[in-house]
Amino acid sequence: MKRPLRIGLTVLVTCLAIGYLVWKVDIHEIVDTLLDANPWWFLLSVTIMVGTALPMALRWQWLMRAQGMPDTFAWLTRAYFVSYTASQVLPTSIGGDAMRVFETAKRHPGRTGDVTSIILLERGLGGAGTVLLGAIGFVLAIGTYDVSAYLWLEGAFVLGTLLLIFLFFARSARPLLARTRPLLVRLRVDRPMRALYDGVHHYRGHVRLLIGVFVFTTAIQAVRVLSIWATGKAVGIDLGPRIYYVMGPLFFLVLLVPFTLNGIAVREAFFVSFLGSVGVPADQAFASGFLFFLVTTALALPGAGILLWESIRGGSRPRLEHG
Repeated sequence: MKRPLRIGLTVLVTCLAIGYLVWKVDIHEIVDTLLDANPWWFLLSVTIMVGTALPMALRWQWLMRAQGMPDTFAWLTRAYFVSYTASQVLPTSIGGDAMRVFETAKRHPGRTGDVTSIILLERGLGGAGTVLLGAIGFVLAIGTYDVSAYLWLEGAFVLGTLLLIFLFFARSARPLLARTRPLLVRLRVDRPMRALYDGVHHYRGHVRLLIGVFVFTTAIQAVRVLSIWATGKAVGIDLGPRIYYVMGPLFFLVLLVPFTLNGIAVREAFFVSFLGSVGVPADQAFASGFLFFLVTTALALPGAGILLWESIRGGSRPRLEHG
């Protein structure tokens, strides 16, 4: 997609989301709600998000090791926190992933394609686990909440996940992919796309690892959903965790798509729309979404501190030393 068109679409989506929010909310009510927010629930939400970064770094280490690129848990955790900092100024989590690719490739020279494929696979497994969690959430909501309007969105993510699994892991997909090679050559992306495919397809021989990482990721996402519930409790939304297991997975999946810079307006619009469908006033829903934005901002603080410390000390060593 050409840059002017991409920027134009981003501005359009942002304006539509802001327009929807202006129509639905009262800024004075939102301010009052935020001023009365319970700081302990907010702190719980931040703790959950920061704490779950550690097991996410661990699953990354497992996938790196399977590709013959062992790295230390300490550095991978550092890279995760720095990527959260990058995602505050780059398009959603994609910007953070690009930062991880850049830094990790410097530690493993000549393995940029493999590094990219690992991070893509990690993101894909996270998305698949989130889709499964969302499906479970919809089953839990049957007979309790009317959220059928969001089933089409869940279905789209399920279909997309199955399609990606087929393309990257099924040998029968290779003839279909081969037909795209002339176009990729014309676009001069044939080599990087081939390296990316080979890197992901490599894990076809690591079925147990993939299943383990998938289950592990689903559990992490299940805990992370509770951080959204906590921000709702902070602003007085009296709903149990069950509805958030319908909302949370969809919300995480929506944020993977770079509609706007760092999900601005789209995040709050999703909160207002979804929570409004179960009877939550728009002002409270917006306040909850804004608090979650503050949670993600707090998640970026450790990475900012790391970068500041490294700049004071003269930078970190990019290469991994093998003893």
